[in-house]
Amino acid sequence: VVFVLKVTPTMLAQDIQPSRLERAVHKIRDLLELRGGADAALVAYAGSAHLVMPITSDDDIIVTFAAELRPEIIPKEGDATAEAVALANEQLTRAGRPGSIVLISDSIDPAQSTPLAELQAAPVQILAVAGDQSKPLPLSSPPAPALNQNQLQASAQAMNGTRTVVSPDDRDVQRISRNITTSFVAAQQRDGGDRWMDLGYWLTPLIALMSLVWFRPGWVVKW
Repeated sequence: VVFVLKVTPTMLAQDIQPSRLERAVHKIRDLLELRGGADAALVAYAGSAHLVMPITSDDDIIVTFAAELRPEIIPKEGDATAEAVALANEQLTRAGRPGSIVLISDSIDPAQSTPLAELQAAPVQILAVAGDQSKPLPLSSPPAPALNQNQLQASAQAMNGTRTVVSPDDRDVQRISRNITTSFVAAQQRDGGDRWMDLGYWLTPLIALMSLVWFRPGWVVKW
């Protein structure tokens, strides 16, 4: 799993407590625990995308680095979602095995739809971390737009992925985990499952010849 985490000023909004960004880190931790130590990597982005941690089996270091991310450490403001997803996919390609990308964001610029659709990326599971219109921002919160589900759903469809809205319990990570498992099984079947089933027929004559030895005198054991 490669986590792609948006790190912009809007992710500091407090309509999701304690903030969108802090809740996103909590969800990364929860998903890693749920996946039982699966290898993971971390990409952070705003107007540019950066590899924070390459693929590792150390869950704690992923969570630790994610918790230290702040908007001011990303050198460029903006929305480089497509660049970040491409960087995440590059990590999976180098690993040489199937995987999924979990994109955690509060919004995606509509201008990113075309470059996202053009990517030949692994399955992308979007976790939308933002409150809707019914959750007004606290007075102490940085300004940020409310959740736009249609926008995020369009981005998910552009990448042949899924969109899950953050929940106060573990329903969101449970759903994403199921989606990851489904994608992994499908990838295994595409890469070798059918071939394994189709090439078994040539063993049939050999098995038949081996079975003939049981009819020779002296080869049958009487109990």
